[in-house]
Amino acid sequence: MPADIGATDVKQGGSASGKLGLLPLTALVVGSMIGGGVFSLPQNMARGASAGAVTIGWLITGIGMLALAFVYRNLSTRKPTLDAGPYSYARAGFGNFVGFNSAWGYWLSAWLGNVSYAVLIFGALSYFYAPFGEEGNTWQAIVGASIALWLVHALVLMGIRQAAVVNTITTIAKLGPIFLFIVLVFVAFNMPTFELDFWGTESLSLGSITTQVQSTMLVTLWVFIGIEGASVGSARAAKRSDIGKATILGFVSVLLVYMLVSLLSLGVMSQPELAQLPAAASMANVLESVVGPWGSVLVRIGLVISVAGAFLSWTLLAAEIPFRAAQEGMLPAFFAVENENGSPSGALWITNICVQVVLIVTLYANSTYLALFYIASTAILVPYVFSGAYALKLALTGESYGPGEGRGMDIAIGGLATVYGAWLVYAAGPAYLLMCAILYAVGIPLYIWARSANRERAFTGAELLTALVLVGAAVVAAYLMWTGVISAL
Repeated sequence: MPADIGATDVKQGGSASGKLGLLPLTALVVGSMIGGGVFSLPQNMARGASAGAVTIGWLITGIGMLALAFVYRNLSTRKPTLDAGPYSYARAGFGNFVGFNSAWGYWLSAWLGNVSYAVLIFGALSYFYAPFGEEGNTWQAIVGASIALWLVHALVLMGIRQAAVVNTITTIAKLGPIFLFIVLVFVAFNMPTFELDFWGTESLSLGSITTQVQSTMLVTLWVFIGIEGASVGSARAAKRSDIGKATILGFVSVLLVYMLVSLLSLGVMSQPELAQLPAAASMANVLESVVGPWGSVLVRIGLVISVAGAFLSWTLLAAEIPFRAAQEGMLPAFFAVENENGSPSGALWITNICVQVVLIVTLYANSTYLALFYIASTAILVPYVFSGAYALKLALTGESYGPGEGRGMDIAIGGLATVYGAWLVYAAGPAYLLMCAILYAVGIPLYIWARSANRERAFTGAELLTALVLVGAAVVAAYLMWTGVISAL
């Protein structure tokens, strides 16, 4: 991520030129992935799956996301000139319109995710101040979230250096309560509780194993969003090799944390008990059942620190992608405005105005954290699918490979990442895909505007057909929402 942390040694986190070293790059990956999702995992996973299905879900996710992590590692070294992550890869591999949609989808996911983070923070704080409400969508919570939003906005406008320092500190601080939770719940783990209805066959509401595993997919995707963080900020990296190292190191660390939190919880409370917990901060309820009220307080404090850090990370990420896309003529020029402190102020203002508007909508629509993160997770599928597909394309064609250089492993990794992305599209279900079609279609006029301003052709024949299909899907989705067949939030 863009940062100038002022260190004098790369090993300590930066360089004299202000480039990012391994520590801040890893902190960006971990900080982007570990936000609010980990604190809600016990309930989120158990609401639609038994312990056995949750285990299978993590195995599928671990393999799929590891392939994606290797994709970003490989692309960062094979295509060093492509330094805006998923957007750059999609555009280089599949053309301008696909690249635009990758940037647009990533941006949508980033700021919608920030709305869900804001809701989650104040849902957790309702333990201390009840008017915030357990779902964090009362008017008191929205006012509090709005104040927090614009404080973070001001911090980033003051300069990326301060924001990067705060991000690294919060990343370290958030891990303490999570590790303590894992230790205490491990001690209290009860195998008979974990094995109770292990495959969910005694519960008619859970459905088949396949249905249960499918129910975990968007949850597991949501908690891993951010795995590409080092790639998005690769232009600011001191060493290209650190991008891949940070991605793999961050992924493996976070995967272990997520698996332990969700699976150990199923050995403390049964699946039906976990499923009935409030979605936000269900980890607090689990620890409270083990050690008493102080455990809940500890987790909620950790959640606020963690989500605040993730909110900052994603504010940076959400501004960087449209900023880079606008510089290359994929979005209107006002997204590419920088202020005197080097912050992407144009993209930042537009992003946070969108966050503010949707925060207000959540008040009147009574929207929840779960609904917001499902939409954010679905929106990012396009960037992830095309990242994997681009890596596969390079390996198949031999582009960027030397004579005689082996490509078999990279073909397997790129293929696996692409198939995993396609599986996630299937797991998302038609309702969320149709809602995302509306959000994607809204971006098409901006793309046409940007291309026209640069006196360049907007569409090829195939791209025009794709745009028309997307608009058609958006019209269908709008009709189904109007008639109440699907719900907006």
